[in-house]
Amino acid sequence: MRQAAQQNEQEQGLPLPQRYWAIVVVALGITLAVLDSAIANVALPTIARDLHASAAASIWVINAYQLSITISLLPLASLGDRIGYQRVYTAGLALFTVASLGCALSSTLPMLALARVIQGFGAAGIMSVNTALVRMIYPRAHLGRGIAINAMVVAVSSAVGPTVASAVLSVANWPWLFAINVPIGVAATTGALRALPVNPGHESPYDYVSAVMNAFVFGLMIFAIDGLGHGERAGYAAAQLLGAVVVGYFFVRRQLTQAAPLLPVDLLKIPVFALSIGTSVCSFCAQMLAFVSLPFLFQNTLGLSQVQTGLLITPWPFAIVFAAPLSGMLSDRYSAGLLGGVGLAALAAGLVLLATLGAHPPPAAIVWRMALCGAGFGIFQSPNNRTLLASAPRERSGGASGMLGTARLTGQTLGAALVALIFGIAPVSGPTVALYVAAGFAAVAAVVSTLRVTQPRTA
Repeated sequence: MRQAAQQNEQEQGLPLPQRYWAIVVVALGITLAVLDSAIANVALPTIARDLHASAAASIWVINAYQLSITISLLPLASLGDRIGYQRVYTAGLALFTVASLGCALSSTLPMLALARVIQGFGAAGIMSVNTALVRMIYPRAHLGRGIAINAMVVAVSSAVGPTVASAVLSVANWPWLFAINVPIGVAATTGALRALPVNPGHESPYDYVSAVMNAFVFGLMIFAIDGLGHGERAGYAAAQLLGAVVVGYFFVRRQLTQAAPLLPVDLLKIPVFALSIGTSVCSFCAQMLAFVSLPFLFQNTLGLSQVQTGLLITPWPFAIVFAAPLSGMLSDRYSAGLLGGVGLAALAAGLVLLATLGAHPPPAAIVWRMALCGAGFGIFQSPNNRTLLASAPRERSGGASGMLGTARLTGQTLGAALVALIFGIAPVSGPTVALYVAAGFAAVAAVVSTLRVTQPRTA
């Protein structure tokens, strides 16, 4: 009786106004994690020049951050299930803030790369449990709206990242890109301690062996995919993939014996959860294929300037900002399979239309096609995330949240590597080919999404 009453209280979410403060804290953390990735991309040439590093070596400023996030998402999500999501989130914020100061004070590339590794672990703490916290913050009836706010924050942060970086670099040196995180991080950490809900977790022992195996599997897989995309010898990449498969086999076998596995194979047995993961991987692969190839299409093929390229890419995330909240509200009433299928079909159509623009398209023709892609992606994302999270038992929300982030990063990594591979095979027509491949992934995602229509709706 007492346990049932506690569960019912959790499903009602936080009372007002604590709910508002909690979602602000979550939004601040997500903004820091996403924005920092975007601004580092823009500042990379400046950082390489100031630290006297080669362009190839400076890529580790990006790779170190992404790699540490990817290998630690699932272990930290599993830790959140055990010790509480608020603790993992708050510790992630604090670590991210300290590491940001370390980045700002770095005077050599190795120092900066090491600080970025630590910063990535902090970002993983934020990203691994943020959707699990949203499930606790919002009442069950309004969960879709909470997920939509998360998607909107991610879209806005991605969209304004280059603008913020350019604005900061116009008046200050690159260390200030990281230094500005410090006061925001301190405020967010303080708010997290006061406003975020506390869940008891469970007392099962943490599986450190699985955490190490998880790091090897995802680390080797990312190095292999990235290496293939950047011209590494096929033998090295094949050896890395083989290593990932071998370790992965024993990793999965170990997870099958666990009551609350680090890799949530128990959740993958839920059909709607597995279909949502598949939809997410394919859709983010399509998005990254487009995001990486479109600047080359606009500048090298259509002859547009960097400023024009930036302006013409903006309608995509701008459309997500409007579509995500709408689809989030609709997801509380309608099937995510249907909404996702419609949205991803629109994304596939928009990508095909971009691939067939012609030699001299007017700006308006590009704008509405980009907006169609963004709107389609926004319509898909919120319902998909809501269904993925809600299909898992409440006590496994951390594992579901970690899988959501892992699916996104896996899709993005695969998409970026495929672009590099396509450009190596077809250097002239590469951007157009990449857009067609992206449309294919979006179409597959639409089909996978519609398979969920026959599955029972989750709460």
